[in-house]
Amino acid sequence: MKPGATEPESGLERRIHDLRAELKTQDKLSMARNTDAVYSGGLFHLEVWNRPVQISERDFIAFDVQDGTACDVVTQAMLAYYFHTSDGTPIRGEWTAFRELPDGQFYASAFQGYTGNKLARTFGDKIDLFAQAAAMTNGRAQPFGDAAFAFQALPRVPVAVVCWLGDEDFPTSYSILFDDSIHHHLPTDACAILGSMLTAKLAAIKAGGVKS
Repeated sequence: MKPGATEPESGLERRIHDLRAELKTQDKLSMARNTDAVYSGGLFHLEVWNRPVQISERDFIAFDVQDGTACDVVTQAMLAYYFHTSDGTPIRGEWTAFRELPDGQFYASAFQGYTGNKLARTFGDKIDLFAQAAAMTNGRAQPFGDAAFAFQALPRVPVAVVCWLGDEDFPTSYSILFDDSIHHHLPTDACAILGSMLTAKLAAIKAGGVKS
């Protein structure tokens, strides 16, 4: 690289740039209604993983309200995808696997590898530790599996993790699930990012020392 040259943008950053360019031309009140955000004073207000965020209508850059810093690039991408895709469809309350999403079958094995399989390596049979980590991430207990929790990633996007304890024939397994309305709010590649984000949050809490 020549002296003074800047690092090239990542593919994700280029995608964010393209999405923001399109969002600037869209009707702001319609976007607020579709995403269940509050639009006021040139800002969109909503929560991401239960943290308040503001997005400027001018450049669609998101800021964490609590500390005033710009959100990380993955969160910026998730919000750009969300505002670009969401059509206001209500949450349905039915869970579906990644493989059931549009084109999800092609990437289901890879997705399980860096989400469910990572959670299995992280928590194993210790569902008490999984439950503690989920509670610390604002998880809400769900009535299926041996332990399951739902998390509010975005106003219209809940995500769940379910654990099935193993036996002599099958090992303990974990899976990320999405509300059946998810394809109305995020494309499948963004759902993959979302699952990875939640996995990383739970694993980081475990690494930080939740106790049995």
